[in-house]
Amino acid sequence: MSIDRTPSSSRSTFPSHSSSSHISDSTSASTPASQSSAQESESIRLRLRIRQLEDQLSKSTLSPIQPSASTPSSNIETTSSRLGGTFYIHSEKGPSGQTNAVARNITHKTRLFGQSHWTVHGILLVRDILETIESRLREGTSSAWSNIERCKTLARVIKARRAPRWPSPPTLDLPSKEVADTLVDCYLRTTETIYRILHIPTFHRDYDALWESNSASKIAFVVQLKLVLAIGATTYDDHFSLRTSAVRWVYEAQSWVSEPKFKSRLDIQSLQTNLLLLFAQERVSIGGDSMWISAGALLRKAVYMGLHRDPVHLPPRSTLAAEMRRRLWNTILEVALQSSLTSGGPPFISLHDFDAAPPGNFDDDQLTTDNPVPRPADNFTQVSIAIALRQTFPYRLAVAKFLNDLASPGTYEETLRLDAELRSAYKVLVRTLQACSSSDTRPSPSQFEIRAVDLLMHWYLASLHCPYFGPALHETACAFSRKAVVESSLKIWRAAHPPSFVGAQPPTDTAPSDGDDMRRLSTCSSGFYPTVSIHAAMLIGMELRTQLQEEESLGPVPLRPDLLSVLDESKAWCIDVIKAGETNVKGYVLMSVVAAQIEGLMRGLGKDEIAEMLVKAAENVGERCLPILEEMAAAQSQREGAVGGVQDVSLAMPVEAMDEWDFMTSDPLMEPGSADPMSWMFNDDIDLGVPALW
Repeated sequence: MSIDRTPSSSRSTFPSHSSSSHISDSTSASTPASQSSAQESESIRLRLRIRQLEDQLSKSTLSPIQPSASTPSSNIETTSSRLGGTFYIHSEKGPSGQTNAVARNITHKTRLFGQSHWTVHGILLVRDILETIESRLREGTSSAWSNIERCKTLARVIKARRAPRWPSPPTLDLPSKEVADTLVDCYLRTTETIYRILHIPTFHRDYDALWESNSASKIAFVVQLKLVLAIGATTYDDHFSLRTSAVRWVYEAQSWVSEPKFKSRLDIQSLQTNLLLLFAQERVSIGGDSMWISAGALLRKAVYMGLHRDPVHLPPRSTLAAEMRRRLWNTILEVALQSSLTSGGPPFISLHDFDAAPPGNFDDDQLTTDNPVPRPADNFTQVSIAIALRQTFPYRLAVAKFLNDLASPGTYEETLRLDAELRSAYKVLVRTLQACSSSDTRPSPSQFEIRAVDLLMHWYLASLHCPYFGPALHETACAFSRKAVVESSLKIWRAAHPPSFVGAQPPTDTAPSDGDDMRRLSTCSSGFYPTVSIHAAMLIGMELRTQLQEEESLGPVPLRPDLLSVLDESKAWCIDVIKAGETNVKGYVLMSVVAAQIEGLMRGLGKDEIAEMLVKAAENVGERCLPILEEMAAAQSQREGAVGGVQDVSLAMPVEAMDEWDFMTSDPLMEPGSADPMSWMFNDDIDLGVPALW
C-alpha cells in the first residue's frame, strides 16, 4: 500500500490524455491545414514532456530519503542510564527566530517513537523535576525508594495472579444471564456507538439462542460474546470488579484466534472478532503486539478480503452484507489511525488506497428489510457518529502523517494550515450532531457519544500542536500552539472528568446506570482514555508552572481556577485508578511531583525548599498507594486461598508473559542508583502502543 505524504488540498496533477487532446484540438481550430506537420510536432513535444515529468516523478519517488542527521538543522541528544539503556532525542530547529529545538522523535532500544507519541515531548517538559528528585534522593536517606519498591513488588504479585495459564482454550463458562445482559448493554451503549462492529439484531438473536438452547453453541460466537463482556466490564461499575474474569475472557479469545486456521477465518465474523480482541486487549491491558502493529495486520487482512473496495464494484450482495463491509472497513480505518497517533508510528495508509464509501445512514433493523432507504442526514441513527467521524478522517489522517511520516515537512506553517482544516472539519461535525439533537421526537446522541467525539477531536488538535508546546513556553513565535494545547487539554479533561464526579466515592449500588461511562472508561480501562487524560493533566500542569515562573509580581500570581482545579482532581483520579485495580503508581508519581512544584512556586519558595517538597511528594506516593496495593493483594490471597500471603510471588507465570512485567524489574525512576531519572518513561510496558505510564 502506498504512503501518501501529500495533503489532498495541495496535490499536483499531471496532464491526462484527455487534457492533451483538448489542447491539441483547440490548437487545430486556429491552424491552417498546411501547418499539420507543426501540429504533429507540438503533439510529440507534449508527449515527450509528459514522459519527462513522469520519469522525474518516478526518480523522486524511488530515490532514498536523506537522513535527518545530514541536515544542518538536525540534532541528536544522547542520554544513557545503567538500567534503562540509551535513548536518543532527535530534534530540529523550529521557526525562524526560535532558539529552542523541536523534538521530532525518540529512539529507545529497538523502538522509534514519532512526534505524536507523548513521551517525545513529555520527556523534555518534566525532566528537570525528576533530575532534582534524583539528585536529592541520592544524597539523603529518604524512604521514597523503599516504599515505591514495595509498591512494585506488590504490583508484580497482583498482576501475576490475575493472569491465567497460557494457552487458555475457550470454554462455555459464562457469568449469570443477569450479569451478562448488563455487560452486553455496557458494551453496546459505549464502544459500539462509536466504532461499529456488530449488527446488533443478529448479535441479539445469537445471544438469546445461546441461553435458550441446551446444546453447545458455536465456539466462534462464544468467543465473540466473551470479548463483548470483557469490554463491557470496564464500565460495569466504578472499581472494575470483574477485572479477573475479563482478563480470562481475553486470554481465551487470544488462544482461539492464535489457532492456525487462516483460510477458514477469512470472513466477516472473524474480522469482527479481531476488532473486538484489539479493543479488549487495550481496555483490559492484556499483553501482546502493539495495537499499531496488530491494526496493520488487520488492515491487510481486510484488504485481502476486498473491504477496501466499495461493494458497488464487487459481486452483488444484500444490503446487510454491503453495509457491514462498509462499517467494518470504516472501523478498521479508525483503529489504524488512532493507533498511529497513540504509538507514534506512521499510519501507512492514504486516501488513494481505498474507494469504500462511508456507511449508509441506516439503523440496524432497517438492514434486515427489503430495499431499505437511508435516513436523511439530520436523522440520528445507530451509525450517525461513525459517519460524522468519517467526514473528518482525511483531516485527522493528514495530522497523523504530518507528525509521524518520515518525509513530513514538519514546518510551523504546515501546522497552522492543518489546524485550520481540522477546526473547519470539527465545526461541520458539531453542526451535524447539533442538527441530530434538535428534535424532541427523534433519537439524538447520548452524552457519552458527544463527549467521546469531543475528546477525540481535541486530542488530534492537541497532538498537532504538542511539538511546539515546549518551545512556546519560552518563545513567542509559537504562542498560538501554547494556547491551542492548553485549551484542548482542558476540554479533554472535562470530557473525561466532569467536576461532579472527580474523586467521588464509589456508590454502594454498582448498577451501570448510576455511574458515568466516560469517567469509568478513563478510570477502569487502560489505553486511550486514561492516556489522554494523564497527558492533558500534565500539559495543564506545565502551563501553570510556566505562568508562575515567567510572572514577576510583588503579590500572588493570578492563575486560572479552571486550570488549577485540574491538579487536585488529577491526583484524586490517579488514586481512583489504583483503587480500580491498576497496579502501576507512576501516574500518581507524575502528578504529585508536578503539583508539588507548582505549590512551591505559588508560595514563593526558593529552589532548595521546592526540592524538599518534591522529595516529600515522592515519599507520599508510598504512603498513599502502598496501603491500597496491600489491601488488593490481601483480598486476592484470601479469595484464591493463596499460601504465604503477598510474599508468595507466583512462579507459575508462563515464560511468554514475562516481558509484560519486565518494566517492573528494571525501572530506573524507581531505582536509587539510576544514572538517568528519565528512562523510566521508556520501559517495556507499551504492549498496546500507549505510554508506559499505564
